[in-house]
Amino acid sequence: MINHNGNLLQNEEFYNNNRAFLYGDAVFETCKIVNNKVLFLEDHYFRLMASMRILRMKIPMNFTLEFFENQLLETVKANNFSVARVRITVYRNSGGKYTPIDNSVSYSIDCEALENDKYFLNDGKYEVDLYKDFYITKQLLSTLKTTNRLINITGSIYAQENDLQNCILLNNEKNVVEFLNGNLFLVTNNQIVTPPVSDGCLNGILRKQLLKVISKLGLECVERSISPFELQNADELFITNVIQGIVAVTNYKKKEFVAEVSQKLINKLNEELV
Repeated sequence: MINHNGNLLQNEEFYNNNRAFLYGDAVFETCKIVNNKVLFLEDHYFRLMASMRILRMKIPMNFTLEFFENQLLETVKANNFSVARVRITVYRNSGGKYTPIDNSVSYSIDCEALENDKYFLNDGKYEVDLYKDFYITKQLLSTLKTTNRLINITGSIYAQENDLQNCILLNNEKNVVEFLNGNLFLVTNNQIVTPPVSDGCLNGILRKQLLKVISKLGLECVERSISPFELQNADELFITNVIQGIVAVTNYKKKEFVAEVSQKLINKLNEELV
């Protein structure tokens, strides 16, 4: 029996033993599904498999690419959605404290409807600033999508309190790493720059796709560490994630940005999805 909000409940297995709830012992993937197709299916699947291996989770024998795809599509179909945001969370099974009893896993999938099957560049003001209360550690675990997202949560609250649309996260070496909900790219001196995964940024699915798109357009892209001082000298600054595609930043401190390269990239990205 446990006490939940003043109510004594019996046999609440989730609260008693769920390791995702107790320890953040879980990883997740957020996918976009359009007309019975999982966008970037293989990239999502292999990132999930790699994350599970890094966290020493035991991958079920039936957890193949086809199984992964089918489970996602069946969930969307059951909800009668044609375009959807789908999240699969894989967590280590109950038992043990910090040391698990075993490394077997379970998973859950949830979804919500989306309006647009294509990506559209945002319009209107989109202002960002640095979030400096906490920093991302420059290590492999920071590149994984685990359920420990406290820096993203506190950063989102900070953004809300300061009438910002987003915040930029820094690593422990005070370099720019990513946004609260996606990877960071900037355009400067006819060059597109993004932080390397080794700096602690999320190994983003759309980040990977965009690197290919940039190459196809004949543009130059460099993966290197970015100092916060470079942001105000950039011509463009934008966010990438699978659900929104590309989000163009309009304002950072006193700097105003254009969105010319961003528009070219999102147009090409949509072409690639046809």
